[in-house]
Amino acid sequence: MSAGTEELVAEVHGLPLLRRLDEVVELQQAVGQVYLRFSRGPESDASEVSRDKESGCVLPGLSTNPVTPEPWWHREPREWAARQLCQYAHLWERDSDRCGWLLTGVIVGRGPDSEPLLGETTPLAVLAPSCLREAQRVYTEAFSPGRV
Repeated sequence: MSAGTEELVAEVHGLPLLRRLDEVVELQQAVGQVYLRFSRGPESDASEVSRDKESGCVLPGLSTNPVTPEPWWHREPREWAARQLCQYAHLWERDSDRCGWLLTGVIVGRGPDSEPLLGETTPLAVLAPSCLREAQRVYTEAFSPGRV
């Protein structure tokens, strides 16, 4: 994706565009509890009801993935961020209408995969494809994906 197209992503959602993984870590460290969501964006999520796809149950909040490292995490925060960004990046890769974006909010429950469900959300930033590509590089270099 060209730099001009990446700028358009930020303008459409009216949020800062993060191009590098280190920017994700800096934002998380400045804000505290930060979460990731892959969807059609904050505007779309504000006007739609979230549902569990398998059961059809309405969820009390937005399904997210934590970008803030857990207290037990002893490795670099950027490795945690890379791992979290990669866990659901397939949603973005599969659907060009989706984007990765960061938000904060109040945990109102847990989803069927024990993921945090957020209410009272505040959108923080949109992730550029370059940020996700960098996260994928860091993830494959730092971890052994698929090893059980």
